[in-house]
Amino acid sequence: MDIRSILDDVAAGRLSASDAHQKLSDWPAADLGFARIDNHRESRTGFVEVVYCGGKTPEQVAGILERQWTTHKTLLATRAETAHAEAAQRVVGDLEYHAVPKVLRRLDSSRTHDVPPIAVVSAGTSDLPISEEAALTVETVGHPMQRFYDVGVAGLHRVASVRNQLEECGAVIVVAGMDGALPSVVGGLISRPVIAVPTSIGYGASFNGLAALLGMLSSCAPGVTVVNIDNGFGAAIAACRINQARVPQKLSGS
Repeated sequence: MDIRSILDDVAAGRLSASDAHQKLSDWPAADLGFARIDNHRESRTGFVEVVYCGGKTPEQVAGILERQWTTHKTLLATRAETAHAEAAQRVVGDLEYHAVPKVLRRLDSSRTHDVPPIAVVSAGTSDLPISEEAALTVETVGHPMQRFYDVGVAGLHRVASVRNQLEECGAVIVVAGMDGALPSVVGGLISRPVIAVPTSIGYGASFNGLAALLGMLSSCAPGVTVVNIDNGFGAAIAACRINQARVPQKLSGS
């Protein structure tokens, strides 16, 4: 919940002044000793702080999500192992855990945006963990989502057959490993913004995604944007910002 929402609830009589004061006591940051939660991030950027679970203990992840839950309906954690999920679900009961992309989230059904869908396109089933990290992130932000999986360039007719559907999207995230060729193909087929995600999938000479990354950076299709290896989350946030920018924003006080 951001400051504007708290003030709106007070003005409408849904929240008392004392309860509002309590909610704002951790503003702009809550100090847990091992972490400082950025409660002001949604007000600045439009989405809550997301927990990266790598390097954190299950207890630390659970503690952060439990504190976030007191002020935010939406929660999202990436690279969550089973132990992280089990610890967090003991303190926030309605968290969903998606084991393949290692995403832990709490959806807010009221969080929706009147924008075109975002597409996630993946080259192969081996790219599913990163593709789903991107797709689940987009859904959690509240944007409509379409998935087009296993449409790699080894069978070019597969991606060509969904061209018209991709053209209807606000942004297209393309996930591929090995030679990383799919974003160039998609970028040459549609006019929508294309965000390429190289994955660490492939045989030895792929160098854990470096070959795909360099191939995408060298794309012959103009305008393809590239994020870091396996960064489905980063691609999703970028796509949501692009998609949201298509909608005219109301100026404060207008």
